[in-house]
Amino acid sequence: MTLTETRPTTPRAPSSRRAAWHAYVALTARDLHVLRRNLPALLLQVGLQPLLFTFAFAYVMPSIGSGLGGETSFSTILLPGLIASTLTLQSIMSVTGPLAAELGPGREITDRALAPLSLRALGLQKITSSALFGLVSSLVVVPVVRLVHAPGSAPETHVGNWPLLVLTLVLSALLAATLGLLLGTAIDASAFGALLGLLLAAGTMLGCVYYPWTALDSIGWVQIATLANPLVYMSEGLRAALTPSTGHMPAWAYLTALTVGTAALGHLALRRFARRVQG
Repeated sequence: MTLTETRPTTPRAPSSRRAAWHAYVALTARDLHVLRRNLPALLLQVGLQPLLFTFAFAYVMPSIGSGLGGETSFSTILLPGLIASTLTLQSIMSVTGPLAAELGPGREITDRALAPLSLRALGLQKITSSALFGLVSSLVVVPVVRLVHAPGSAPETHVGNWPLLVLTLVLSALLAATLGLLLGTAIDASAFGALLGLLLAAGTMLGCVYYPWTALDSIGWVQIATLANPLVYMSEGLRAALTPSTGHMPAWAYLTALTVGTAALGHLALRRFARRVQG
């Protein structure tokens, strides 16, 4: 039989407790200093989303209330914009998420760069794969909006030109994926999550998701400002193809914007991607 000697625990000396308390206060003071230094960015991050929601639903929607289509149900207006926003979000996230890991400290992108492809072709492969993911994800929106609505408020859709619908979907997915590749190579990974959230919130609130672009006639400065948002052209193109009765941007306008935007952003994104991989 073995006896284990037990030693009584000695209480921590007052000096040790004082040192621990001073360390606690010092660390808290440091965190407060960092918070004070980053307060403008924090206020912007926290306040922008409610500001955008208030602007969209308390200013824009009441201002254009008479231009939303009278007897047209809100689900009819919402369906094209919701498809566009879902496609955009999923296309961007499916390229930026893996890219952040591949360009991180482990430099996993080096393994992919060993494939018998040029760096621009490798970037193009990321764009096309993310666009396909976004297209598949957007298909989920249609049954959801058709099934979830108030009695008598089902969306009224009519596809009169299937080639135009397919072309709009493909161009929208490519533009969103290209934008994702550009953001993934231009924004530092540590700040990417917060900044992406702000960009997507701003894009959705001012992207004609909840209202047609033509309904903004009564507030012309907002109508002009939204033209800088790529999501506007995606929403309006799908609105023209799926719910033409709600009013929409002319086909030449949104097709030109989607095509030129994809080409221009694609050139910038592929160039930055090649530089980041080489660097």
